[in-house]
Amino acid sequence: MEFITGQKYRNLPTVVLAGRPNVGKSTLFNRLLRKRRAITDPTPGVTRDPVEADCLIAGKPLRLIDTGGFKLADCEGIDKLVVAKTLDTIKRADLIVLILEAGEITSEDEEFIERLRPYRDRLIAAVNKTEGGRKQADSWNVLSFGFDKVFMISAEHGDNIGELEQEILRRLDFSKVEEGHFATKFPAHNATKFPAQEKQNIHIALLGKPNTGKSTLSNRLTSTNASIVSEIPGTTRDTVEGVFRWKAREFVILDTAGIRRKTKVTENIEYYSVNRAIKTINDADIVVLLIDAAEGLTDQDKKIAALAHDKGRGIIMALNKWDTMPQHKNTFKDVSDRIHFQFGQMEYAPIVPVSAKDGTGVDKLLKTAVQMYDQLNLNIETSRLNQALEQWLQENPPPTGPQTRFKVKYAVQKSANPVHFIFFVSRPKAVSEAYISYLRNKIRKELGFSLIPVYVEMRDSSKKAN
Repeated sequence: MEFITGQKYRNLPTVVLAGRPNVGKSTLFNRLLRKRRAITDPTPGVTRDPVEADCLIAGKPLRLIDTGGFKLADCEGIDKLVVAKTLDTIKRADLIVLILEAGEITSEDEEFIERLRPYRDRLIAAVNKTEGGRKQADSWNVLSFGFDKVFMISAEHGDNIGELEQEILRRLDFSKVEEGHFATKFPAHNATKFPAQEKQNIHIALLGKPNTGKSTLSNRLTSTNASIVSEIPGTTRDTVEGVFRWKAREFVILDTAGIRRKTKVTENIEYYSVNRAIKTINDADIVVLLIDAAEGLTDQDKKIAALAHDKGRGIIMALNKWDTMPQHKNTFKDVSDRIHFQFGQMEYAPIVPVSAKDGTGVDKLLKTAVQMYDQLNLNIETSRLNQALEQWLQENPPPTGPQTRFKVKYAVQKSANPVHFIFFVSRPKAVSEAYISYLRNKIRKELGFSLIPVYVEMRDSSKKAN
């Protein structure tokens, strides 16, 4: 797998926002990005994993990275991992924006400034929360640490952000930036794609309960350590995005916060994290549901899968930590049968055993994702669809009773990704769920949609079709 920086552009200069907890890094990140991407909250230490996004400033593209807060006091456990990740991110930055809070410089600020001395030639100092001149008199003391210039800003209110943006552009080299062209090849299926649905990359969201291995799998796929891996539940808060190439196909991976039952979600931060994880389903083509192989499918897993199904996303059930399972001949079959029994209506969803830790099964997972993406973007020609429909109606004619009688006139494919078919019938309300399931199964088996959810809609043929 080959890691790629950016989605639309290549060779983007990177700008890292750094500072101690709660100085406003995520607020500035969202301000520069001009949208709410990073979670912001008064609680210190909200951001843990570096959050990255392509950003346009005055038409110039760059890669913007929000980092976890630099912390000295009580720096153990997850905080120690966050600091290590922040320092590692800083090392590879083209430009570092050091964010300080208006007022007196703290000991943590001083320690962090000292750590940044090797990068002084690519460092910008910005004092945040100075709206209306607040505490600016004290904040000028920052110059005593050797900075030639300091920017007094308010990330929340937008004060002097334009000046900071101009300084960022002045300090960056954009000469190597080029637009990326991620052409995706599709196999011939005697069909075409809907142009409006075509995407440059295959977007995969990693969802599941806490501690099922989402961050470990994300790091393996991207060949990076972008996501912090820890046994502490709830380590990931923001959605961490990575891009990689596998066998000439381009992927965007979205590592999300673990989703727990609502009754277990007590903190505002976790509430936002979980909701953001759920919303990534909208941004994904495929949801990889990470399931603890030993624990099996839980009620929470079913809810996640149902959300993805309702939105027409491809769903792969990845049985992670498979290396810890008994390696008997029928182990996988027994586990798969149990899952299909628990969630029978999603029998179409493939189940893949993997080990995010050692990489077992990852190639099969990606191969399945490619096949699934191709099916999601498949468009069946109307003539071919109706030829098949005629055969299906002969094999299983609609009921002829006075209350159950209906005629199927013709069918069209409304959309791809999600896949949606419309059948125009004489009496839509008379069509039973069993007959709709029959048509859906025929579409899956005979038209090439075996791995994905298919939405089937009945419409009154007597009304003018849009």
